[in-house]
Amino acid sequence: MRAASMVAVSFRCGHGAEAGAAGAVALSRVCPLCMLLHETQRSRAELLSRVAPPQRAALARETRIGASYDWRCARGHDRYPATVGEVLTGPSCAKCRSNAAAPGARREAGVAFMKPGLRLGTSQVEQRLRMLLGERIRLHHRVNAVRTARMFYGKQEVWPDILVPQLRIAIEYDDPGRSRRAHLGLKEASDIEKDEVLREVGWEVIRIRAGGLEALGPYSIVCRGLTLAVVDEVVALMRRIRGDAAVERLLIPQQHAM
Repeated sequence: MRAASMVAVSFRCGHGAEAGAAGAVALSRVCPLCMLLHETQRSRAELLSRVAPPQRAALARETRIGASYDWRCARGHDRYPATVGEVLTGPSCAKCRSNAAAPGARREAGVAFMKPGLRLGTSQVEQRLRMLLGERIRLHHRVNAVRTARMFYGKQEVWPDILVPQLRIAIEYDDPGRSRRAHLGLKEASDIEKDEVLREVGWEVIRIRAGGLEALGPYSIVCRGLTLAVVDEVVALMRRIRGDAAVERLLIPQQHAM
């Protein structure tokens, strides 16, 4: 059988073949790599900073998520080969994975800590959730990350929206956003893995799934949007997960008008 001929493709995002090149087929959509970057909330600039310098020019034009490159480990270990898709959704280099399984790292797994300089895009809804929850229970404001027992997106830590370290409960607020695509597809798979990583170190995750998102995990609250009733349900789930006594110790006495 004769092998099929290759077709040069130009995508709307500007990657792939040069627009107008002889024999090139133009598609009015972004390339597969740009689609994956969007779903995983990453950027091509981030990829370019991690790839081996001699391969940056090729990666800048890349459209395939299965294309393999040599990558630099953020922790200074040896370069390692991996596909673009593996780098965006996988753990990290072999040395990082080995270190994550070492006894010393295992002892720190599950510890909540403050990561200085951590900047995460926090929506107004998430800020309101923190405020409303803080009116009901005492929140620890000096932690923003949890050590994990394995690598997650190249790091041995995760950054949930809200942490209640006294109960080892993390709270996440998910909605599809303006694009109506957030927390779907690969991002949904990433959320599931993140929950699994936390459960491995003794944490549980309460997910508020708003705007039409379906339940994800055993402790999901499906709703149209954030309301006082939803926050009350979060506290009720905390009781269900850790027991009344543990939650009672964190409750803030409510002052009722006379």
